[in-house]
Amino acid sequence: MIRFRTIISRIISLHVIAITVTAIGMPLALYWLLSSSATELQHRALRENAETIARYLTAENGNLRLDLPPGLRELYSENYGRYGFAVLDGTGHVLFSSLATGAAIFPGDRPSAPERFLESRRGSAVIYGASIEKSIGGTSVWIQVAQDLAHRDVLIDDIVADFFPRVGWITVPILLLLLAIDILIFRRALLPVRQASDIAETIGPARTDVRLPTDGMPREILPLVSAVNQALARLERGFRTQREFTADAAHELRTPLAILSARIDTLADAAIREALRRDIAGMSRMVSQLLEMAELEDFVVDPGETADLRSVAADVAAFIAPLAVAQGKTIALGGADEPVWIAGNPETVFRAIRNLAENALSHTPAGTAVEIEVSTDGVVRVLDAGPGVPVGEREHIFRRFWRRDRRRPGNAGLGLSIVQRILEAHAGTIEVENRASGGAVFSLSFRLIERAGAVRQSSFAAD
Repeated sequence: MIRFRTIISRIISLHVIAITVTAIGMPLALYWLLSSSATELQHRALRENAETIARYLTAENGNLRLDLPPGLRELYSENYGRYGFAVLDGTGHVLFSSLATGAAIFPGDRPSAPERFLESRRGSAVIYGASIEKSIGGTSVWIQVAQDLAHRDVLIDDIVADFFPRVGWITVPILLLLLAIDILIFRRALLPVRQASDIAETIGPARTDVRLPTDGMPREILPLVSAVNQALARLERGFRTQREFTADAAHELRTPLAILSARIDTLADAAIREALRRDIAGMSRMVSQLLEMAELEDFVVDPGETADLRSVAADVAAFIAPLAVAQGKTIALGGADEPVWIAGNPETVFRAIRNLAENALSHTPAGTAVEIEVSTDGVVRVLDAGPGVPVGEREHIFRRFWRRDRRRPGNAGLGLSIVQRILEAHAGTIEVENRASGGAVFSLSFRLIERAGAVRQSSFAAD
């Protein structure tokens, strides 16, 4: 069974079948109607000829007499060859005949009905005629009138013989034009559906406030669109509740963590105190990331906002440097020497690069460097010397709370999902690949803008 991928293809395919059937059936039907009309005209002509013969039949002393004017005698003569007639009595005896032999037009016919239409062959000629009963002076006679079809009326013969090919050549272009017009009509009629489909493609977790338009929507599809909009409204409420819960929970956890951190300082055992501080720092970072995720859910980039990618990357390097030095690692900044202006929010771009740098710092070994490179094409790359990212994990690492090693402390699996959300808000892309020398490369691509003589955006020295 054929499956159609679109409504338009389904309608057009069915319409093509209907047009094909129409293209075949309509000429045949018209041909039949025309043939019927031509036959009816021929029958009418035969009746009129029989009436004409009957007008010149008279009864005298019980005998019938036929006095045809010279013009009619010429019309019915064998020399003319177009029409012929014969007059028979009730026993089938020929009283008058236009044939030289004096025979009946249809010799084998016996009068049985007031009007009959007959066909016979005379040599190679096809004779078609009628046998019509008439009462002349109280005597019933049958007038046989016939026409040699080889001498059929020229106009009728041409129309009937040439009708089908002529109509075929006219019908096919007309039906093709009709199909083209129908395609335009269908596309126009389904335009609201196509527009709603384009809008539906933009709906996602970050854009749950979008609704499908109902203006101009076909009545048959309107209930479906309304049901989808209602489902989107319920989905939006669910996402809002989830975001509010995450934000509320993170806010509520900050105070207990601060109190716990203060009480830890009173512990006498330095080793235990330091271990607990590291645990609280990891928990505090997780809380901050949860708040950041909740904030970014509703974040929209101002269309007129710009950022100097090189300057933002330098701020990230300065921010990360103390942490790198404390871990026996280094941070390096390279690439463009001039400002690289992109369309975006400087603060969130800073967060994205910072999260990548912190992630790289946590995976690169001591004594190695995390590199930040800014290209003039609006791409910033963060490189590390860690184990890299296996191909099978590259589609999972941007999921929330996904971790390769869940036993490893201090990592909630939120950093890369935050980066991805920021790139989505900027209509950018993020890619990951492994370095030939070992380690991973994360590339963030932003949209470049022309900004001559622009002033450097403000730095972000802290989160």
